[in-house]
Amino acid sequence: MASLNPNYPIPPGLHPIPPSQLDLRPDAEVDQTLLNPPPISPHSEKNIWFFWHAGYPSMHPYTQRNIRAWHRRFSPAGWVIRVLDRAPSSPLNIANFLDVADPLTFPAAFCDGTIGGAYAPQHTSDLVRWPLLLRYGGVYADVGLLHIGDLDRLWRTTIGDPASRFEVLSYDGGGSVGRGLANYFLASSRGNALFARCHALLLKLWEGRTSTEGLHASPLLKGVPHLGGHFSIEEEGKPTIGPAEAGRMLTDYIIQGQVMTMVMGLVDEEGGWDGPRYVEEHVFGIEFMVGAQLINELTAWDGQLAFRLMSLKLPKEGEAESEEQKRAREIVETILSKSFGFKLAHGMILKAYKYTLGSLWRENEGSDDVPGTYAHWLRYAMVYWNQDEIPPTVEYKRNEPYKVGPLLREV
Repeated sequence: MASLNPNYPIPPGLHPIPPSQLDLRPDAEVDQTLLNPPPISPHSEKNIWFFWHAGYPSMHPYTQRNIRAWHRRFSPAGWVIRVLDRAPSSPLNIANFLDVADPLTFPAAFCDGTIGGAYAPQHTSDLVRWPLLLRYGGVYADVGLLHIGDLDRLWRTTIGDPASRFEVLSYDGGGSVGRGLANYFLASSRGNALFARCHALLLKLWEGRTSTEGLHASPLLKGVPHLGGHFSIEEEGKPTIGPAEAGRMLTDYIIQGQVMTMVMGLVDEEGGWDGPRYVEEHVFGIEFMVGAQLINELTAWDGQLAFRLMSLKLPKEGEAESEEQKRAREIVETILSKSFGFKLAHGMILKAYKYTLGSLWRENEGSDDVPGTYAHWLRYAMVYWNQDEIPPTVEYKRNEPYKVGPLLREV
């Protein structure tokens, strides 16, 4: 990355990062580091894990920019960023980090490559998250998650601090009682008790299966509310799918989130587990709408509007600000000041909303990185600036359990 000085305004609550605390080498040099990361240290859990089935070189350019930003920001603080894959002969193949033939680590469909369905790549990546964190610790993030806040400071004051009560970091969409951690950002130390149980349940659900279709009805998840329930799906030439069925489809798609909700709401005396108590005492949850989805709320999930606003040029010196420029500015300033990250929406969401900002950045290569635009201002800030404060956690209240009994037994 060239050393830029575009003179973008810094919103309140942020400050510039000293250049000595950033990796500002050219993109090609950063890419070589990402493709050849150092060996895993047994003495550090500062690992940031990503997964892209075909490997980093095959990623879309806008998501490669996401990964480089993580590296530029956090590698000088001791974090190692790795984009794992399943590409043959790749040194970053998941098989070089975990035993892909171990039935206690992966289901048979992962081991033999038979995961199917429209979202096979997403479900493949779902299955590597907990095994990586359980063995090595650190952070797992989706490649579509852009980061804004001070991750290193948050880690050092929670998981990285032996005196802290917090053992898990994530975004939370369930509120103080509902419990709904987002699987696009998960952090813990090695061997975490919550994630170990989540992994065991997910493996059980995958037994004898090649997809997650129908898992919303599993007796092992009985009592956990389905996701969605407020949108329909309309596809050309097909009958409209109503909110109830769309919710079941979404639950199947994000079954990993459903698993976390169940384990957090499980009381298993035989297994020595009290999920509601664990959440109240040990989970640091960042409210997800402000924390990572704010641009969607500010544009009412209108992806074309978000794309148009982010593609606008900032007014030149002496020019009056138009109404659309004002709106785009307010969105960027609000996100940078209030959000810890920015999750680009892809996947099944496109069935409900035909376009998202992420899908349009993918279709219009380079549109997210045009100097002088609001999108470039946002990207610039994510490398060169940091927030003054870390976000608060959701203050969890102990809820009634969804299930009382053994984790893997139907009740």
